[in-house]
Amino acid sequence: MPTIIESRALTKRFGRVEALRGVDLDVEAGGVTALLGPNGAGKTTFVRAVATLVRPDGGTLRVGGHDVVTEAREVRRCIGLAGQHASVEAAMTGRENLRMIARLYGQDRPTARDNADRVLGQLDLLDAADRLVRTYSGGMRRRLDLGASLVGTPRLLLLDEPTTGLDPRSRLELWDTIRGLADRGTDVLLTTQYLDEADHLAGRVVIIDRGRVIADGSPAALKAQAGRDVIEVHARDRESLAAAARVLHRVGGAEPRLDSATRTASIVADGPDLLMQVVRSLDDDAVAIEDIALRRPTLDEVFLVLTGRTAPDSEAAGDPTGETAASPTPDPPRRRRRAA
Repeated sequence: MPTIIESRALTKRFGRVEALRGVDLDVEAGGVTALLGPNGAGKTTFVRAVATLVRPDGGTLRVGGHDVVTEAREVRRCIGLAGQHASVEAAMTGRENLRMIARLYGQDRPTARDNADRVLGQLDLLDAADRLVRTYSGGMRRRLDLGASLVGTPRLLLLDEPTTGLDPRSRLELWDTIRGLADRGTDVLLTTQYLDEADHLAGRVVIIDRGRVIADGSPAALKAQAGRDVIEVHARDRESLAAAARVLHRVGGAEPRLDSATRTASIVADGPDLLMQVVRSLDDDAVAIEDIALRRPTLDEVFLVLTGRTAPDSEAAGDPTGETAASPTPDPPRRRRRAA
């Protein structure tokens, strides 16, 4: 399988902050790779380095076989970039936006027109193509923003927290769009603060912590790496949740994780023997429950085991400037690239 990204001993420092501390990573072409990490872990800095928006201090980084420092223009020709917020022009139609971006890529008018129509069809936006973008929903704007990154037919699409701020339905629609792009041959590297997003979209998950890669594999492999199974109790009401938590603590010997919104309490387990002890203790204490299950750990729990911290939030990956990959400095008009 060919490699789309090759990183060796990659370092980047912002003043006293080491955002990247020797990142070694190969991303193979084909499918979706998710990059996860706690606040300040370095994931967005890595994406910005891939996009040639920051210059590494040390090591090497190649994208599509091109060095990001000495061959930055060639790198920009093979990537597309969509940041955390839609950057399309609200006073123009969807079709006009994509044609304009295609022209900024250097395409002639007929090619720009054809590519804009092709991308609108891919993203299921043809019916709204001639409406002003200000009338689009949030999810439609995000899809159009993806389209602006696709009119240049990139080999690699970089998505920095693509579903931030979207409602659940729009998130699911955008997931379908990203899967479709990957199925049609576009390589995707995304950062996300939603672990369920990585679980649903990515065939490979890379976890970065304190500027280093600490875990790398499929979601299933990472869950297996986390080790033990999880006993999860769904209580009938909040009072029963507290009682179930006391049982889990007593039997399992550790403080359970609680989710009051779903009335669930969970604890790691060494196997089905502990499950039987929990069932008997819940029955002895007459705790009212809706359900109890022994399951594999979620990606959220894997993240906690590997980093010692809860799931990541949106961040600027250790860059004290607070800039994100959504705010690049443009090239002069004739040479402007989407990811420049």
